[in-house]
Amino acid sequence: MTDGRRPVTHAEPAPHHPAAPHRLDPTGAGQHAVNERLRERGAAVPVLLPGDVTAYAVTRHEELKDFTTHPEVAKNARHFAALRDGEIPPGWPLATFATVRGMTTADGADHKRLRSLVTRAFTPRRVEALRPAVEELATSLLDRLAEAAAAAPDGVVDLRRHFALPLPMGVICRLLGVDPEHQERLHALSNDIVGTRTAPERALAANREMPAILAQVVAARLRSPGDDLTSALIAARDVRDGEENGDRLSEEELIGTLLLMIIAGHETTLNLITNAVRALCAHRDQLELVRSGKASWGDVVEETLRYDSPVSFFPFRYPTRDLTVGGTVIPRGAPVLVSYTSAGRDPRAHGADADRFDITRHTRPDAARHLSFGHGSHYCVGAPLARMEATIALDALFTRFPGLDLAVPDEELVPHPSFVGNSPQELPLRLGGVRPAAHSG
Repeated sequence: MTDGRRPVTHAEPAPHHPAAPHRLDPTGAGQHAVNERLRERGAAVPVLLPGDVTAYAVTRHEELKDFTTHPEVAKNARHFAALRDGEIPPGWPLATFATVRGMTTADGADHKRLRSLVTRAFTPRRVEALRPAVEELATSLLDRLAEAAAAAPDGVVDLRRHFALPLPMGVICRLLGVDPEHQERLHALSNDIVGTRTAPERALAANREMPAILAQVVAARLRSPGDDLTSALIAARDVRDGEENGDRLSEEELIGTLLLMIIAGHETTLNLITNAVRALCAHRDQLELVRSGKASWGDVVEETLRYDSPVSFFPFRYPTRDLTVGGTVIPRGAPVLVSYTSAGRDPRAHGADADRFDITRHTRPDAARHLSFGHGSHYCVGAPLARMEATIALDALFTRFPGLDLAVPDEELVPHPSFVGNSPQELPLRLGGVRPAAHSG
C-alpha cells in the first residue's frame, strides 16, 4: 500500500482501476477456489455484494495487514458513501455490520473508549475462571452427542448441532448473563444477521427482535446485577486519576456491543471447532501428530484459523480518501471487506504449500502469523476465550471418541449460506469404529 508517508514493504504495479467486479456468491460456495482466483487478480479486487452494491475485497496477507492499520481507513459507517447517499435499500443483508453501534464500527477516541470498557470487563481472570464451566459443559454435550448418535438409525450425528454450537453459545451466554431460554432464538437471529442470502424482510425482523431480546437482558441485569459481563458493562466507566468521568456506554452502544459479542462469541467459535474437526478427519496424519505428542491441540487450533478461517469476507472498512492497495485504487467511501480465508492461504506469506493443512507449520523459521482474529487496534478481544473453548472441545471430543470420522465424503459438505462466515452447514459424523473411505480436504 502506498500513501506517501508509509514505507512500501512489497512490490506494487502502477495504480489502476480494474473493471468487471467479481460477484460474491451469497451461498458461500467454493470460497477457497474463489479466493485463489481473486488473489491472482490482485491484492485488492472490486466485488459486487447482494443488491449489486459495489465494494472491494483485500485478499493478500501483507496488504491486509497494511490496510487494517492504515490511518486513513475508517470503520464508522458515516464514511460509507453509498449508505450516506441513501443508495442502500432497507433490509440489505449486510446492513448490521455497518450500522450497529459498538467497537467494530467506531474509530479513534470513540473506539478507544468502547474497547477500554469492554476490555476491562473481559479480563483474562474472567476468561480463565470460565475454564471449569467450559470443561463441564463439553462433557455434558458429549454425553448428548453419544445419545443422539445411538438414537439415529444410521448412527450419524451432526457435530454442529449437538456440540460445536451449544458449547460456545452456552459459554458466551453465561459470560454475558443471558438466560438459557434465549439461546436458541439468539442463534437463529444471529444466523439471519450473518447470512448473506437472508431475505430483506427477514433481515429487518432479525434486526428488530435481537436488540429487543438483549434489551430484556439489560433490564434484568439492571434489576439484579450479577458477576457477568453485562452487569460489568452497565457499571463500567472510564476512570482518570481515580475519578469517574461518567463516560459510560450509552443504551444503544450497550445493546450493540452485546449483539456483536453474541454473534462473534459463538458463530466464530462454532465455525472454528467445526472446521478443525473437518480438517483432522481429512488429514489423519495430522491427528496422529497430536495423539503421539508431537503436536498439541493448540497447534491444531492455530493452523485451522489459518487454513480454514471461521470468518471469510469481513465487512466493513472505508478509505477516507482514495487509496492504492497492491496497484488497485480503492475510492474514498467505498466499502471494503478483508478476506481472512484468502489471506490465510496466501502463498506469498505462507509458502507454496499454503493450501496444505500442517499443524507443525508454525515451527518453520519463516512462518507468518495468521490474521484470523484481525490485526491492529480492532484485534478480537475474545480471541483468548475462543482459543480456550476450541482446545478444550477438540481434546474432549477426540479423547471420548477416538474413532470418529466424517459420515460423508468431504466434498459433499454443503457450506453455510454466507460469504462472511466460513463453515459447512452440517458436519455429519460417525463417532467410532470403521472409518469411511479416504477423502481429501
